[in-house]
Amino acid sequence: MMNHPSFFPLFMFRSVSFSLCLSLSLFSSDFVGAFSLNLLTPTEKSLNLAKIDNYYYVFTQNNQNYIAQSESLPVMRPTVNEAINVLNEGLELIQQGNLTDAIAKFRRSIELDPRQAAAHYNLGLALRQQGQLQPAGDAFYQAIQLDPQFALAYANLGAVLYEGYNYTQAREYLEYAIHLEPNMGLAHYNLGLVYKDQGILAEAIPHLQRARELSPNAPEPSYHLGLIYLQQELLYQAKEALENAIRISPRYPEAQYSLGTILLDEGKTQEALNAFRLAVEANPNYANAYYGAGLIFMDSGRLDAALPVLEQAKKLYTEQGSISWANQTNNLIEQIRQNM
Repeated sequence: MMNHPSFFPLFMFRSVSFSLCLSLSLFSSDFVGAFSLNLLTPTEKSLNLAKIDNYYYVFTQNNQNYIAQSESLPVMRPTVNEAINVLNEGLELIQQGNLTDAIAKFRRSIELDPRQAAAHYNLGLALRQQGQLQPAGDAFYQAIQLDPQFALAYANLGAVLYEGYNYTQAREYLEYAIHLEPNMGLAHYNLGLVYKDQGILAEAIPHLQRARELSPNAPEPSYHLGLIYLQQELLYQAKEALENAIRISPRYPEAQYSLGTILLDEGKTQEALNAFRLAVEANPNYANAYYGAGLIFMDSGRLDAALPVLEQAKKLYTEQGSISWANQTNNLIEQIRQNM
């Protein structure tokens, strides 16, 4: 039998820039990231990929499926009914995009009935969407204390720990989520990211492949597989994976850019330039794509075309705090000006 993972309440978090719809975007990319705040009944499953599952659990007085999972919970009393009503008011606020008031409702629901795993879980999702990683992790942890079989809560806590660079505990929680729910694409995806960031590529690949099988409409697993294959210099596999990510999500700037680098390596400069152009169309602030296009223009002698895109790359690198890349781009700009 697999051991229940332990949890220590304080952990260091990192600041993550979400370039993908990846989320914890609470649930992609994050991965990254934007949230798709759909409601989920207690009997439904979410296979949407991103760093955190962003589906909220709904309680109604006539739907006690979730409550029934914990035999320790008492028969519903008026206070419990009120707690559920307040919880659902919070869910309505989520649908309206009012996170602050939704969080207040979730907390009030917990005050009325602290034993609602779904209330703690929803609070965790909302807090993470606000970027409050430590409180979100605490909320997910409370959810699994109340319901040790709550696989999504384990997966989301693992994702939060991953974002905090706590790879060891992230792996424990994600592996336990998979133990509870072997076909949870979210958990496989996040575990793949953990292994990838640790450089354990042989372990990352099968989890990302499994995530891709379980969630064939999610581009992120294919994208990260592509990056791993690039790192391993398996260009054919990398290209195939990136093209699959783009087929799923054509406006995927990171995938377009990475594909462009492969095409450039193959000597297909026009196709590479088109990939960089598509990356910029999808994300006008994607400095790498401007930089890549500038290199192509320089290599072909089109200095008049290279200068403005490299100046834009330098501007974006500077604004985004990538000073070394800004300096490197500035060196290219000076070379162009000396030769014009």
